[in-house]
Amino acid sequence: MKVQFTETVLRDANQSLIATRLPYAKFEPILETIDQAGFYSAEVWGGATFDVCLRFLNEDPWERLRKIRAKMPNTKLQMLLRGQNILGYKHYSDDAVRRFVRASVRNGIDIIRIFDALNDVDNLRVAIEETVKQGAMASGTISYTTSPVHTLEKYVSMVKELQTMGVASICIKDMAGILSPKCAYDLVSAIKDAVDLPVVVHTHCTTGTAFMTYLKAVEAGADVIDTAISPFSGGTSQPATETLNFTLKEMGYETGLKEDKLLEMANFFKPVRADFLADGTLNPISMATDTQCLTYQIPGGMLSNLLSQLKMLNALDKFDEALLETPRVRKDMGYPPLVTPTSQLVGTQAVQNVLAGERYKNVGAEIKAYCRGEYGKTPAPIDPEIRAKILAGEEPVKGRYAESIAPEFEAAKEHLGADARCEEDVLSYIAFPQVAENFFEARREAEEKVCKYSIEPIEE
Repeated sequence: MKVQFTETVLRDANQSLIATRLPYAKFEPILETIDQAGFYSAEVWGGATFDVCLRFLNEDPWERLRKIRAKMPNTKLQMLLRGQNILGYKHYSDDAVRRFVRASVRNGIDIIRIFDALNDVDNLRVAIEETVKQGAMASGTISYTTSPVHTLEKYVSMVKELQTMGVASICIKDMAGILSPKCAYDLVSAIKDAVDLPVVVHTHCTTGTAFMTYLKAVEAGADVIDTAISPFSGGTSQPATETLNFTLKEMGYETGLKEDKLLEMANFFKPVRADFLADGTLNPISMATDTQCLTYQIPGGMLSNLLSQLKMLNALDKFDEALLETPRVRKDMGYPPLVTPTSQLVGTQAVQNVLAGERYKNVGAEIKAYCRGEYGKTPAPIDPEIRAKILAGEEPVKGRYAESIAPEFEAAKEHLGADARCEEDVLSYIAFPQVAENFFEARREAEEKVCKYSIEPIEE
């Protein structure tokens, strides 16, 4: 019996614990060791890494990926893609999605885990199709949640449709740590019965169930689990790689991992973690177990976002009220899984409802777009009265919204002019226009400064 591991320290683990603030220079010395450790894959890109590289770390995310690829030639490199949202928070045109997938594979990605916040397969289709076309592995993903409409039958139906699209594996993505051991066993078993594809399970330690969830998932036939090397494990991150490797081996499973390399990795990341703890980037709260998530179905990151919003508005006394309002808004909106970007939409609206003292008196542009159908098909119908109130006579979208978006690449290329040195620069701009332009300007100024000082004569 064999179960393999995906190591998340370079993406989701540091995203969950230190808001993705891990620069390339901090982990470059350990890449060759990670490459030799025997992982099924290493998640190194996608999610928030792209935005944070440009916005906060002053790194070109494409160059970062190429550097990792050069140091890790023997391990499959993996990224997280939000389907038609790419790595942003809105829908992009099909030409942008296809070009982004092509560029990701060209720059070193082997596996693209593709998910949609609503589990609308129409939002996954183009990205999956292009990934398969480029010879990479598409991991068709379920955004796991619970509600009256999220049943085993619904998930199995989705998985069968993903199989027809040509995915290489199925991933159960539990972004909030709410996948219980029993539900994991039942869901993995149902998927394994329905399709002949490897099953990957992803969860977080937020609620304290993750280790038990993985054991039951493996018992049901899961092929791959996502873990994080111990210094960056636990809390809102994934369970520890070493702990699960030890436990599963003791139970008779073959993992393929090399303990000496895992020890090297742990010893390397201990002082890295200490640095982020010392400067306050790693908040001890992120390491705590938060069982409220099991009751309210709210991911840990969403809870902290609610607190942040209320704090900025001097309304922290409304937190409990907002907490109660969040699942009500989620029900009104058709029970969307609370993952980016729907977690932000639902949480922000809950805060608006509480502060206004009247439900849906104040509604943001994103919720209006959601009710128009721009984010795709909702798991259950949006409450018709609330939808009518929000749209105020506007007509909802007919068909697949992305088909109404004009091609974006050529217009972006023309706008950037000389600032776009390659296709990747244009794609960075499409994903995050203002952030990318700021990065290009800083890059240009740095190069001009180097040039200016390098040609000055030395005074004798």
